[in-house]
Amino acid sequence: MDKIFFAIIAMAFLFAGVHTFDHQYLSSATPAVESGNIAIKGILRGECQEAPQLLALGGSRWDVISKGEITAAGDSWNYSISTTKQAQSLLAFCEADKRSEGTLLLTTKNPNSEIVIAPVPEPAAKVGQAALDAAKGSVDLAIGLIGYIALFLGLMKIVEEAGGLRFMARMIRPLMVRLFPDIPSDHPAMGAIIMNVAANALGLGNAATPFGLKAMKELNTLNQHKGTATNAMCLFLAINTSGLALLPTGIIGLRAKFGSLDPAAIFPTTLMATGLSTLAGVFAAKFLSRLFSSPDPDPDYVAPENTPYLGGIKEFIPLTIFAMSLFSLVSVVYIYGEMASAWIMPGLIFGMVGVGVVRKVPVYKVFVDGAKEGFQLGIMIIPYLVAILSAIAMFRASGGLALMVELISPVTDMILLPGEALPLALLRPLSGSGAFGITAGLVETHGPDSYIGQLVSTMNGSTETTFYVLAVYFGSVGVNRYRHALWAGLAADIVGVLGSIWAVNMFLQ
Repeated sequence: MDKIFFAIIAMAFLFAGVHTFDHQYLSSATPAVESGNIAIKGILRGECQEAPQLLALGGSRWDVISKGEITAAGDSWNYSISTTKQAQSLLAFCEADKRSEGTLLLTTKNPNSEIVIAPVPEPAAKVGQAALDAAKGSVDLAIGLIGYIALFLGLMKIVEEAGGLRFMARMIRPLMVRLFPDIPSDHPAMGAIIMNVAANALGLGNAATPFGLKAMKELNTLNQHKGTATNAMCLFLAINTSGLALLPTGIIGLRAKFGSLDPAAIFPTTLMATGLSTLAGVFAAKFLSRLFSSPDPDPDYVAPENTPYLGGIKEFIPLTIFAMSLFSLVSVVYIYGEMASAWIMPGLIFGMVGVGVVRKVPVYKVFVDGAKEGFQLGIMIIPYLVAILSAIAMFRASGGLALMVELISPVTDMILLPGEALPLALLRPLSGSGAFGITAGLVETHGPDSYIGQLVSTMNGSTETTFYVLAVYFGSVGVNRYRHALWAGLAADIVGVLGSIWAVNMFLQ
């Protein structure tokens, strides 16, 4: 992670330097077309010592499609430009003055619009400010997340005291003991892993994070070399970052907001894509564990007792019933939509507290004890969030991501991944909120039922935020040597993107 952290910051620094001279480059750049089939006229306003320049840009700031003509009109300028549908924005700038520019995004709603040229920060200042804003935002995010962590760890403590985790561990034990041979089948880590996977599968968002943090804490008690990820940790993170999701409720709601005729149409595509990404994550973690050897145990490490599991095929019956129940729930939500999915969260809280009451657990006291533990975990993750989110914000603000998209898009077009969706594929492993913002923008621009709208909706729900999950979960237990966890997570991300393309073309096109 040390090298990746430095590489992101170094690229942001490099692109900020390049971006400093982009006005000089754009002034002399040769446009891709002299004229096109889209004519745009409007007014430029702002204070420039001489006539500004106007460019139509494609997917990135350096992708010049065409240049416009400027004529003086009193204290402003009239502009006209002929371009193509590949143009995504107009950029006007004063070449000789202190850095001043104005941008107009091209949509069908503004064929003739005004552009205002105003001073903007220097690229280096913009990148530096992005780091400061992200650091502040990271703390705000962590503080906001503390409430979720405290709530669900309190509820989980009730279920644990009531024996619920042990019950679930026994139910899913036939599968888990085969995936996690290093974890005793009755260990609390097993139950926490199950709860995390279940919360992710039901689309409960932040509700899954406390369960994941609990799982990492318990897994760390089995860690034979503190500070280094174990095979079990890497496999758990691979499953988690693959984002196994049976109910992509957030994206379904987004599609409904923008007027989709069938908001839940992405249900089968998301299920297929996330299933493929989970399988890829599991196989990658298992294979890579052979290439990344574990260090020798610490001198004070005591191996836990692990009784060999001897269960047969009949042990899968409870798990099969549970799986059928989940698919029944999925069917209900698919049929009744938001009216049914709205009951998931209150039903989960009621059920967890209800189990404690039935088992005669002092639910209030136990809840408070669990919430205190959640508060401490929430404080612990702040430094890790500040580090990773600040580096990502610098890279985005430097313009490096836009340039990468421009370079890679000719290749991705060959696999039916439109250039418009490429930023989501690149940003999804880095920033969940950023990826959701890109998804919302593309769904609004292209329509929820278009190919791009369906694809980005499926992609957003088929994987998790790999770098965020690794930073938060490993940071909560002080692990800084990730071994193969990152590569297994990225393998799941890649397969999730490819699976989304395949599923959308198979089921929706």
